[in-house]
Amino acid sequence: MAGPWWRQCRRWTTNSSAASLFETLCRFSSRSASLSSSTPGRPSWSSVAGKAVQTSSCAQFNPKNVIFTSLLMRYKSQFLYPTLQSCCCRTIHSDAKPKDPFTLAQKDLTSLYDDIKKELFVSKEELKSLCDYYFDGKGKAIRPMIVVLMARALNIHSNRAGDLIPGQRSIAMISEMIHTASLVHDDVIDGSDKRRGKKTINDVWGERKAILAGDFILSAASMALARIGNNTVVKVLSQVIEDLVRGEFMQLGSKENENERFKHYLEKTFKKTASLIANSCKAVSILVNSDPEVHEIAYQYGRNVGIAFQLVDDVLDFTSGANHLGKPSAADLKLGLATGPVLFACQQFPELHAMIMRRFSSDGDVDRAWQYVLQSDGVQQTNYLAQRYCEEAIRQVSMLRPSPERDALIKLTELVLTRDK
Repeated sequence: MAGPWWRQCRRWTTNSSAASLFETLCRFSSRSASLSSSTPGRPSWSSVAGKAVQTSSCAQFNPKNVIFTSLLMRYKSQFLYPTLQSCCCRTIHSDAKPKDPFTLAQKDLTSLYDDIKKELFVSKEELKSLCDYYFDGKGKAIRPMIVVLMARALNIHSNRAGDLIPGQRSIAMISEMIHTASLVHDDVIDGSDKRRGKKTINDVWGERKAILAGDFILSAASMALARIGNNTVVKVLSQVIEDLVRGEFMQLGSKENENERFKHYLEKTFKKTASLIANSCKAVSILVNSDPEVHEIAYQYGRNVGIAFQLVDDVLDFTSGANHLGKPSAADLKLGLATGPVLFACQQFPELHAMIMRRFSSDGDVDRAWQYVLQSDGVQQTNYLAQRYCEEAIRQVSMLRPSPERDALIKLTELVLTRDK
């Protein structure tokens, strides 16, 4: 089957069979898929419209490369999970509706930023102002919220009390510190002058001091990580920093081949955005459960939600106004970046190919590319891809024992897809 694999998204409603689509995606995948099945006797759980369903542990397709796994969720009942419907053995009814994730995590997040500022305490007033600048409590706090909810869900799944243990809350803080340090450095690299609706650190204090502030936040996060005292957790979260650097280098490059270009984009998206969420979720699972399968569930939920979050973010760059986003719209195009909407649009408007290769550097490139994207179905295709990743995230987390926190993590995928800033 000729053509780049993401072009097949438009043909799913035509004559392609699930098997041929699977073979096509496998051909373009850089990693091989692997089969995994739940431990015999281990129940897996799912939740649908206010009721929890327990299913027996049927063998399920759980590929390592979620790039094409999420695209295949449409065919799970026909191909990937042919026995899933017959696995259901009993239903546990609950009248309780899933709680709002922000409300459920509020107790653990109330003093989060104050505690982070304590970690960043320094006597030099200017450095303190630099480090505290983004920890003003006005951010979305998506990452620590996911970590908190995942930790509580895992604690309940592991037959413990739902409350966080100290190490888990520290990981929530560390995830936000690493994320913020990466924002500080990104703003320097990109030359950005606005972040979260206000001036960037590099615009206020200059690039040199901004770089040092980012380094200091990372060093404080590393010290907090060391105090947890778990070598495996240290290794897992250290991977995040490596991924951030590698992802930034990937963003500086381009791929001439269209098939490689989209895979490059998704891998970069994982390293720059999803790795932090995935590995933070895995880290809190390591502290309460020794089962590698539980660690993988936590990791895969974070991975899929993280990629979906960034895909939606790339869409909002085309659909939301600058005032709403808190940063300039079309920012990615102006930086020379071809995100999901552009790559999908390229299939309908080949003229974009040359613009992508020169990173939209010629006069009028940004405006023309903007118009091509809006005239294409690039935004819709990117949203559709984000939906597939969220479906996979739901499938993963549904394997945990039912709890308000687990259901809130499921609810969170809806909020990721419908957010407007």
